[in-house]
Amino acid sequence: MQQIRKKMDVDEDTLDAEVLDSPGVTMDNSRFALETSNPSALRETIVEVSTVKWDDLGGLEKVKQELQETVQYPVDHPEKFLKPGMSPSKGVLFYGPSGTGKTMLAKAIANECNANFISVDGLVWLGGSEANVRDVFDKARAAAPCVMFFELDSIANVRGGNGDGGGARDRVFNLILTEMEGMNAKNNVFIIGATNRPDEIDSALLRPGRLDQLIYIPLPDEPSRLSILEVCLKKSLVSPSVDLNFLAESTHGFSGADLTELCQRAAKVAIRESIDADIRRTRERREKFEAAREDDMKVEEAEDEEDLVPEITREHFKEAMKFARRSVSDQDIRRYEMFSQNLQQSRGFGNSFKFPEGEGGSSTTPARMTATGNAGFTEDTADDDLYD
Repeated sequence: MQQIRKKMDVDEDTLDAEVLDSPGVTMDNSRFALETSNPSALRETIVEVSTVKWDDLGGLEKVKQELQETVQYPVDHPEKFLKPGMSPSKGVLFYGPSGTGKTMLAKAIANECNANFISVDGLVWLGGSEANVRDVFDKARAAAPCVMFFELDSIANVRGGNGDGGGARDRVFNLILTEMEGMNAKNNVFIIGATNRPDEIDSALLRPGRLDQLIYIPLPDEPSRLSILEVCLKKSLVSPSVDLNFLAESTHGFSGADLTELCQRAAKVAIRESIDADIRRTRERREKFEAAREDDMKVEEAEDEEDLVPEITREHFKEAMKFARRSVSDQDIRRYEMFSQNLQQSRGFGNSFKFPEGEGGSSTTPARMTATGNAGFTEDTADDDLYD
């Protein structure tokens, strides 16, 4: 196309057949195409400025605070980290049931830090060569300060599994680990990973210097559900008779996505009722006009018509609740919570650690951890694998 543009006459509306039949592509045209074209696997990798705010997220107050301490504090208060000689964390891992707002949390923290946001589809990691991975991380460095968010379920499984296609996935995963190691405080790039299957994540990804902060994103409790409902309906006209507190109490076990679907379905019921009412009113007006025309009577047209369904009522929510569903079962919730508890027990001393008495210390042998790594999790979850 570049060669054709050079030969075509911009004043003409049509192209001569000679121009189309004799395009001589040169090396300069190829270089131009390489500079202006992106690989298909990277077309989904778009650097964006997030507009999601904390107010757009209902509940998850403890998670928000932990994210602020991990991501926002090093950006807003770098001197506090330089004084003790501490390096801020490079990344965190969100794990928990689907629909709990992991992507929204990543966008919100990027907005709070005034950082760019890159969301990478898992298919990019598997979309071709290792060059795709390098290009994604290069984009993040060029867009710094930047928050990278990517799904891990498609690539971060334990290495050495069957059906790997000659080890291609392992090579890509190893390169991701290398790129994470190359990130430092000067790059100003923070990585957030998300998974719904934390028991299958390769342990190398969770070592210090990589995604060393693990944050469990639970299902919302009753106050959080009320907050989510208020956020979902803040731009909607809701009847004062709708008791959101009762709705939050009645939706135990619903995720944020489930509550959002409930509000959208109630709004759709109200919209459908409003359209049906307008159709009936139009039909009645037409019949009235035809009857008046037969009787040679003049009918005045209404200028401002009143909206017959101006708000979402209790009946709309009642109809929406007939189709409400939970996307996460009680069994899955118990397994996620069990994994979170076992992870804390296997990675720390808990409340059993204390310094010896006296100023000069003691030669008493310190208490040792009863479980290291994922040993405790492996033993406890032999019969309770997250996905049997």
